[in-house]
Order: sequence, then structure tokens, then C-alpha cells
Amino acid sequence: MSDRVIRLVVAYDGTDFCGWQRQAGQRTVQESLETALRTMHGHPVPVVGAGRTDSGVHAVGQVAHFATDIASIPANRFEPALNRLMPPDVRVVRSADADPGFHARFDARLRRYKYYLRAGPVQLPHLDRYAWRLFRTPDARRLNRLAACLHGEIDCATFAAAGDKSVSTFRYLHHAAFYQEGDALVFEIAANAFLYRMVRSIVGTLVELDAEGAPPEAMRDVLLARDRNRAGTTAPARGLFLWNVEYDVPQSPTPTGAAG
Repeated sequence: MSDRVIRLVVAYDGTDFCGWQRQAGQRTVQESLETALRTMHGHPVPVVGAGRTDSGVHAVGQVAHFATDIASIPANRFEPALNRLMPPDVRVVRSADADPGFHARFDARLRRYKYYLRAGPVQLPHLDRYAWRLFRTPDARRLNRLAACLHGEIDCATFAAAGDKSVSTFRYLHHAAFYQEGDALVFEIAANAFLYRMVRSIVGTLVELDAEGAPPEAMRDVLLARDRNRAGTTAPARGLFLWNVEYDVPQSPTPTGAAG
């Protein structure tokens, strides 16, 4: 009998992790999951994630998969079994059987991120852990006018951080918008995939353009420049959440080799 493929939805507080991807001598989310799976299986079990979130970035709906040779555990029971073996800042939210050929990263069609901003000189300390605190109140209407160009197939080279190894800098952006959620301003962006630190670069650029009172076309000019030096300061990791990953949406027109 061939191994079963198990699909996980994973949430984590990224504050004390050096990102998703396994790194020698570092604490990562992938390493935490693989350590728990090794304990269960008695041998190494590789885990593949849909998005390789950076150090300090959080997740509510990261998707991952692994192959198991354990036939006696129902798929939904991997959730409590893994949670008993992992630290409290990473949780398996759901576990289920997947098709044998399922691949969490390559089959993903849409990844949605949310970035949280809070304005004002003083915030409750625990909120600072999960948002970028600004000392001025942003103009949400101006921000949305600036962000209106972030739609469709776009060359995002301006927002590619140093070290990005993607073959192509083109990405297909489904939507990007700011909205109020309680006392937080949230930037939500969805795309087929993202460049390294792309979301944080976009947020930092938009916040700086708003502070300058820039006209609506300013963000488009930055985007069309395809010049990393035109981007603003990269927003801090603590405000960013990988919110969910979707698989049942139409294939986006992504150039061959583009990666997240």
C-alpha cells in the first residue's frame, strides 16, 4: 500500500520562530512539525508548506502536507496527536486526507495575507506584538486610491527584496485593499504567489506615500519603475499574517517559474 497524503491547516505565532522553512540551528515552524511527526512515525517525515513565511510573520491558515505510512490513524486524528507534541505557539487547526498527488505549494492558486496597523502613541502591549504601531493616523481613502493599481498581472520587481531567487517577478494580484477592523487598519492582499518580503514592502511604500500626501498615481509610478530603490521602508514582520491558501480557484496566468 502506498503512503497516504495528509493535508494540514496550521496556525502559528511567528514572533519566536525564524520563519517557516527549516534552517540549521534555528527554531522554525517546519522543524516543529517535522519533530512531532518523527516522534509519531519513528523516522523523518518531510513537511511541505504552501508559503515560506519569513521570521516573525504569523499564520492563521497556512496549508501543509506530508506522506504517512501509518494506516491506523484516521486523518482527522493527526490534528490532536500533533498538537500534543508541539509547542503552544504552533497549532494544527485541521487535518484531512488529500489526493495522492496533492502538493501544498505547487497546487495553491491563491494566497491571502493581512497586515495589521494601529495608530496612536500608546497601545496595549500585547497588541504591539501583532501590528505595526504608527504615530499618525493613515488616510484609508488615500491608501486605497494608491493601492488601486495592485490588480491583475503585474511585474512586482520594485517590491522584490534582496535575496529573492524567483525566476520571474511577475505575479497575478487578485485584490488589494485597506479596511477598518475594530480599532485596527487592515491591508488585505491576495495573489497567486508573492516575492520575498513583497507584502511588507508594499505596505511600507503605501504608508510612506500616504504620509507624503502623494497623488493616486504615485504608487503606479513606483510600480512601473521596477526599481527596488523606489520602494519605501519594509514594514515590520509582526503585523503580517498568512490568512489562508485557496486551491479551488481558476489558474492565474503566471509565467513559468514564478514562485512565492
